[in-house]
Amino acid sequence: MCGIAGFCNAEFNWQSNINQMNEKMYHRGPDAFGVWASADKSVVLGHRRLSIVDLTPGGAQPMESHNGRYVIAYNGEVYNYKEIKDKLIKEEKVTAFRGTSDTEVLLEAVSAYGLEATLKMSKGMFALALYDKKERVLYLSRDRVGEKPLYYGFMNKKTLVFASDLNSIKALDGFANPVNTSVLEIYFRHGYIPAPYSIYDDIWKLEPGKILEIKSPFNKCDIKETSYWSMAEAAYYGQTHLFEGTEEEAALELEKRLKNSIKDQMIADVPVGAFLSAGIDSSTIVSLMQSLSDRKVRSFTIGMWEREFNEAEIAKKIAAHLGTEHTELYITEDDAKQVIPKLKGIFGEPFADSSQIPTYLVSKMTREHVTVSLSGDGGDELFCGYQTYRSMNRIWNKTAKIPAIVRKPASAIITHSPLGRSGGMATRARLLGASGIEDMYRRSEIGEGINLLSQDILREEAVRVKELRIKGVSVRSAKNCCQTSMDTYQDGFLQEPQHNLMLMDMLMYHPDDILTKVDRTAMAVSLETRVPMLDKDVIEFAWSLPISYKKQGDVTKKVLRDVLYKYVPRELVERPKTGFAIPLHKWLKQPELRVWAEGLLEKQKLMAQGFLNPDVVWKLWEDFIERDIWRVQIWYILMFQEWLG
Repeated sequence: MCGIAGFCNAEFNWQSNINQMNEKMYHRGPDAFGVWASADKSVVLGHRRLSIVDLTPGGAQPMESHNGRYVIAYNGEVYNYKEIKDKLIKEEKVTAFRGTSDTEVLLEAVSAYGLEATLKMSKGMFALALYDKKERVLYLSRDRVGEKPLYYGFMNKKTLVFASDLNSIKALDGFANPVNTSVLEIYFRHGYIPAPYSIYDDIWKLEPGKILEIKSPFNKCDIKETSYWSMAEAAYYGQTHLFEGTEEEAALELEKRLKNSIKDQMIADVPVGAFLSAGIDSSTIVSLMQSLSDRKVRSFTIGMWEREFNEAEIAKKIAAHLGTEHTELYITEDDAKQVIPKLKGIFGEPFADSSQIPTYLVSKMTREHVTVSLSGDGGDELFCGYQTYRSMNRIWNKTAKIPAIVRKPASAIITHSPLGRSGGMATRARLLGASGIEDMYRRSEIGEGINLLSQDILREEAVRVKELRIKGVSVRSAKNCCQTSMDTYQDGFLQEPQHNLMLMDMLMYHPDDILTKVDRTAMAVSLETRVPMLDKDVIEFAWSLPISYKKQGDVTKKVLRDVLYKYVPRELVERPKTGFAIPLHKWLKQPELRVWAEGLLEKQKLMAQGFLNPDVVWKLWEDFIERDIWRVQIWYILMFQEWLG
């Protein structure tokens, strides 16, 4: 796990600026750093290294290919690199390797087969910058699911910049890209900014499974984007070529694929452990890890003193049953208070999934013992784990019985009436107007109070600034240009309704919230995280399963449970899901955090910043403090204000 950075056509001192970029992502790679520049200095690459495989200088980056044509700055791991290495040697593409790193194997595979073919045969998590010196072409690429980040864009309309960390781009001399006000409505709806957008104008997130090709002279006219893998295509293929075996055979096949993935991801030249909540996903990963290991696996859990938020006691029992070497940490409001000031630096842009706090704390504790930790993320989205999928299906089945010609006008009337200002009724009105289950899911994601927020929270002045910036385009059109993959999802793309909801989450929520949270918080303490559920073979198999193998009545993740129950008694894990939440609504009412929050929400500050409507912000805050009406957008606002500084 590392960090990459670079630029083309710099109008500033290239040496000092690449060093500044590297320094800003020290946490992503504290073990070493490297710099490479083309002869004319038009292309500059930087790298920070967290040594995981091949701890010697033989794995140092940026790295040049044996033939001298390519140079790479690469962040991540290719888990099947030994297979690719054997293929290169067998086919006599390479006679000998200088070291034992996956970086060298990846680079030589590109030399032999080309970038796209290499990425298609690679299984792993990565973001890379590859420069072809012969053709004067820079390639940027990102892994299939989006485990590793990669930002790119232009500053001063001319200089191409890219990095693993948005703060590295901000560190460049003369960086003054304004806030992209078009994405604020998306942010206040979801609590994060999804790809391809970022908080800054002209800076983007490369989407998962993509290759960006930028030809010299590296300007906007010379960019070409292609896809080497697509989650939507994998889902469609799987659902049109369903697994024909029994449920028992499906569990056996899933267990085999997960074991293969875990076996590959346990390979490292540094200590490896795993996060363990009391959930199905992490328990399955740790169970299979322990079954593959001849020594005790290290497992790590965060607990909370509030019983309704605490799963640590069950996790401890699961660890004892499996025989892992288990470590737990109970967190408090004081722990949260120490983390909050760090969040701006960790994420680089507004990000407001409040489980960022316990995720950081469990990562920090884990890093004290190991350098790599496996995670159970992905199980909910691939195996129908969220209860929301079931509730949406149930609500839609009832709603669809009402003719659309009745539902839609009724929805509009209620929404624009005084009743529509109350959270519960506003939600019902939104759902009533849905055109299908996918549209209903989009509407359910908005959250209570959105009528007030979406219409009134952004100050008119901020919107006008954006309108002036985009000549000839109305405010409405300017906002529409920032549609998300949820907004543009083709209704009925997959035959099974709940599979459509799962795919919608895998296209946006999972990479842009869950994986972003895990990567940034773990890398903030120089911990590499790996996600076995996101192995290409596991994903493609999961999409080939019928919904009945995933959900049966109220039982979610059925086939995954069938695997887990071979290792852990079902009574330990059969219970309502708590999730990785914290009692934020309680903590924010405590004196110290309340003072912090109200300092960020001070009306004169809001007026001076010019983004938010102070009256609306304070109505939300007073509803919370005086009437105990908690809306998640309160935390979204606080994280935005903390980021603004």
